[in-house]
Amino acid sequence: MQRERGMPSAASGARIAVGEVLHTRHRPVRNAFRYPACFLRLPMRRLDAALDGQRLLSRNRFNLLSFHDADHGDRRGAMPVSLAAWIDGLLASAGIDDADGELWLHTFPRILGYAFKPVSFWFCERRDGTLRAVVCEINNTFGERHCYLLAHRDGRAIVAGQELHASKVFHVSPFCAVAGGYRFRFLTARDRCVVRIEYDDVPGDSAAAGPLISTSLSGRLRPLSNRTLGWAFARMPLFSFGVVARIHWQALRLWWKRAPFHSKPAPPAIEISS
Repeated sequence: MQRERGMPSAASGARIAVGEVLHTRHRPVRNAFRYPACFLRLPMRRLDAALDGQRLLSRNRFNLLSFHDADHGDRRGAMPVSLAAWIDGLLASAGIDDADGELWLHTFPRILGYAFKPVSFWFCERRDGTLRAVVCEINNTFGERHCYLLAHRDGRAIVAGQELHASKVFHVSPFCAVAGGYRFRFLTARDRCVVRIEYDDVPGDSAAAGPLISTSLSGRLRPLSNRTLGWAFARMPLFSFGVVARIHWQALRLWWKRAPFHSKPAPPAIEISS
């Protein structure tokens, strides 16, 4: 994930990607699906400049595609001046003060004013373009949010394809307990981005039987322009509405297959964990 290995760098501009989400539950009942997906990659320290001249993508107002600051950040108190300041504060609270380069946000756009964002990824670089940390911003369908911090404790840069870990503390699905942990891999080769997440519901050696859930988000990155924005909208004009519909449809399928059901616990008291 260093710059020379294809991860985001401040030398490149905002991008849009059209790709797909793959999701497989392996046990005790199998359930798998593949859906088209559309996501943005935005430089958050210079967002206004990156969006300048884009007629089909707006910030904080309605358009075919849009990005709204209110879709991110802390919902429990007063927000800082900017989302970049919010991320800087989260990192500082975890003892990370050297992610002073670009902040690249990978997130679903609003389409026709609507979006539900199950997960967004903040790639936090040093000034030399190396990747210091990744913040995974998670939303559930109950209106709650939590962030997972992925970073090396010794401060070394994150490298492309490296496996990163976080303990699960946040309720996402009633068909998964709040237990175990996640394994993340981030890969970018030329113009293609892939995020892979595996959820092990049982920690330790017993997880050797394999993950409970495997998920990936992938897409081809294209420079942000009115042409690529129009192309993406034409490919999936109802994508944002389909995200929530598909979540509930897959939940219905799991219920029909009699997958184990777990009641929703209280959300974690802390905003970020690792």
